[in-house]
Formats: sequence, structure tokens, C-alpha cells
Amino acid sequence: MKGLRILCTVITLFTINLQFGQEEKKEQQELSLDKGNINSQFEFIYKKSGNYRADGKKYEVVRVISLDKLKQNVLDSLNVYSKKEDGLKATIKGHETTIASLEKKLAETSNNLSAVTEEKDSMSFLGILVSKGTYNVILWTIIACLLLLLIGFIYKFRRSNVLTQEAKTALSEVETEYEDHRRRALEREQKISRQLQDEINKYKKSK
Repeated sequence: MKGLRILCTVITLFTINLQFGQEEKKEQQELSLDKGNINSQFEFIYKKSGNYRADGKKYEVVRVISLDKLKQNVLDSLNVYSKKEDGLKATIKGHETTIASLEKKLAETSNNLSAVTEEKDSMSFLGILVSKGTYNVILWTIIACLLLLLIGFIYKFRRSNVLTQEAKTALSEVETEYEDHRRRALEREQKISRQLQDEINKYKKSK
């Protein structure tokens, strides 16, 4: 029974070591200077480097060819990032240009909308754009003045008509009186003429 436990323990330890060994081998296989990110490539250099101690300090020994490869990979990555940065800057600049154009169009649209709104809420009076309220006040003031002028004209017309009728009546009365006076004067003249003729006849008979 005790031997069986020892055997199980040995098998378990062997399995764990085998698993750790496979994982480490897999990790080493995955680490490479030809693929992966910069961090994994540094990890590869670290794993592949040797070490020694001198004067109580630890040193890592790295192959020059690996350093050159890592340097080239870093430079390539930097170039890629630089190109991406340039592309992003160009994209941002394009977006800024587009945004500026849209803001300009928005400002123009806002100005046009304000002009349309102002024109909608305004009326043209003698070529001058005034608000509807002011236009209504001016319009009704003009109408009121015209009505007052019309009423004044009608009053003056009727007054003049009354005066004309009175003048005509007075003229008719004057003409009537003149006719009466002329008729009476003519009658007096005829009477005086007859009396004169009678006196002339009497004078002739007396001779």
C-alpha cells in the first residue's frame, strides 16, 4: 500500500515535469526573431543568451547576429509605426479639413437660415426690410391717415356743397329781387312816360 502511494507520487511528479518541459519547449518554439512582437523577440534574446559573473556582477552574452536581427526588427517596426503615424496624421489632417469645410458649410447654412427667418419675419417697405410688427404699424398708420384725409375731404366737400347751395339760393333770391326791381322800375318808367305824354298832349291842346 505504501509502495503504491510512492509510485503514484512519482508518476504525478513525472507528469508535472513532463508538462512543464513541454510548455517550456513550446514557449521556446513560439519565441523567435522572425515572428511575434518586439517584447517576445527580446524575451527570445534573453532566453538564448548565456550569462556569467565577473567581479560579483551578472552579464548576459548575446550573439551579435541576434542583436543585428533584433535591431533590424526594431527599426522595421519603428518604420511601420512611423508610416502608420504618417498615415494617421494624413487621415487626421483630412478629417480636420473635412470638419473645417463642414463647419464653414454649417456657418453658411446658419447664416442662410437666419436670413430666411429674418426675411420670413420681415416685410419690405420702400426697399427697407422691417419687421412684420413695424410693417403693420406703418401700414395701419397710413390707412388711418388716409381715412382721416378722406373724412376731411368728404366733410369739406359737403360743406362746400352746402355753401354752394346757399350761394345758389342767395343768387336766386338776388335774381328774383333784381327781376322784381327791374319790373317795378320798368313799370315806373312806363308810367312816367305815359304821364309825360299826357302832359305833352295837354300842352298841345292848350295852345
